[in-house]
Amino acid sequence: MTNVLRWDQDNKSSSVEDVCASFVEAMTNGARSQLTTDFYSQTCPSLLSTVRKQVQSAIKTEMRMAASLLRLHFHDCFVNGCDASVLLDGDNSTEKFALANVNSARGFEVIDAIKSAVESSCSGVVSCADILAIAARDSVVLSGGPTWRVLLGRRDGLVSNGTLANAALPSPFEALDAIIQKFVDVGLNITEVVSLSGGHTIGLAKCATFDNRLFNFSGTGAPDTTMEATMLADLQSFCPVNGDSNRFTALDRNSTDLFDNHYFKNLLNGKGLLGSDQILYSSDLAVSTTKSLVDSYSSNSQLFFNDFVNSMIKMGNISPLTGTNGEIRKNCRAVNS
Repeated sequence: MTNVLRWDQDNKSSSVEDVCASFVEAMTNGARSQLTTDFYSQTCPSLLSTVRKQVQSAIKTEMRMAASLLRLHFHDCFVNGCDASVLLDGDNSTEKFALANVNSARGFEVIDAIKSAVESSCSGVVSCADILAIAARDSVVLSGGPTWRVLLGRRDGLVSNGTLANAALPSPFEALDAIIQKFVDVGLNITEVVSLSGGHTIGLAKCATFDNRLFNFSGTGAPDTTMEATMLADLQSFCPVNGDSNRFTALDRNSTDLFDNHYFKNLLNGKGLLGSDQILYSSDLAVSTTKSLVDSYSSNSQLFFNDFVNSMIKMGNISPLTGTNGEIRKNCRAVNS
């Protein structure tokens, strides 16, 4: 597994990565430009190596954790911006209880472990929101994907809004126009829809998130015709009617744990697992929006990596709290008392 679990020192990032970060930073607005890649260089110089060590340990224990940590950052940023609101414990009105997160979002204990390790060397300095952003990057790198310099300086939010999460987070059952609109609502475009969907090159999904495609798709009484026949038969056996909807299978069939462009090759062959994956290539709207990008990424992994990096940097800069806004949480699960 040495070709997957590798260590990339942040201070040795290539000039290309520096240019990517600098370009996106220059293109962002005033609030975003307060974030910098060296925000903690004086106040917590060990931050990046501390986070990397913890993420590496978590992924060695369970490879799936890489996808879980990447997803946490995504689900955080789409709701009130990247403010670690997804981490807050509370009643069923919080984001943890939103439909896209309840019994689904995971990795909270890993974030706790990272926060504890960081606090040991830099108490009260580093936000949980920044830890999420670094952990997401490290998860990609340690799964064989690209690296980038993470912009830092976010502060932690004081409110977790489950209602907003239900409205803002894309669903695997939605049509492409609805998914695109949710990205547009947070300042992201069609390139970001497709490249960030490529994060599904790692990770697992429950039968409940795709079994609607297997037997009676959209009330037709038949399976989704865009799913490849062998894969359909396998999944019908794995997720039978009235079976266990909590069973897991790979999002990227035949390339489960490696961060690569295989996800897009699968879409070309009708092997996207979620409806929201396959519609990027097979829906009518895809012809004029997302299909050409799927084609490009399937044949050019470097283009996918470059666009994914820029999209992650841009997503990580959705409405950050900076300056004196928000706080630096002592415990990522609770606002400071």
